Amino acid sequence: MPDDPTARALSLLALLQSRTPRTAAELARRLGVSRRTLRRDTERLRRLGYAVEARPGPGSTYRLAPGVTVPPLLFEPDEITAVIAGLQLVRSQLPADDAATSALAKLDQVLPPALRRRAAATALATEVLDDPGPGITAQNAGLVADAVAEQGRIRFRYTDQHGRGSTRLAEPYRHVLRAGHWYLVAFDLDRDDWRTFRFDRVSGLERVPGTYRHRLFPEDSIGRWFRSDFGR
Repeated sequence: MPDDPTARALSLLALLQSRTPRTAAELARRLGVSRRTLRRDTERLRRLGYAVEARPGPGSTYRLAPGVTVPPLLFEPDEITAVIAGLQLVRSQLPADDAATSALAKLDQVLPPALRRRAAATALATEVLDDPGPGITAQNAGLVADAVAEQGRIRFRYTDQHGRGSTRLAEPYRHVLRAGHWYLVAFDLDRDDWRTFRFDRVSGLERVPGTYRHRLFPEDSIGRWFRSDFGR
């Protein structure tokens, strides 16, 4: 078990989720810590709002109180601040997409009281005043992300700045927010070159089955590539 209090607390929650009382000796052994460290981790969970019940004595046991719902993630207060502020920023950039709003609502349902208060305070205190440009949907962002991670290809319809439409087959590399616009950076198979596509001109985006060899990007910095007129 790594010497990371957050990782240990998450592992402890997972062990207690069965609702069956577990002895201190078993929990300490499973976590690879001393009983003293186990007691500290248990107190830490209680401070975060999780009702962990303990039966003292030589055969001491721990369990989660009945009715306690264990969320899948455990955050530090500053981590939840970063998550909520980030979601507020994303929501401003995806004005036609309710994914960020839905994620905020779900977090509110699963966080313990102390973190729920921090999340609500961060949401109240955070304002994004930049006017959102033409956006990207969370569905398209996720589809591109999966293709990048799996070295896959995508196909989509693209309308250029002159209104001409075409169908593109590409190997995506990144989606980039730059100067108020979302861009797809990809290797265009039909043009045999690296290209950028504004996402507000992309439609009908879909994955193409299969995986393909990794293609090296021509610059070590995508920002430098943009600044150099796309490597020209």
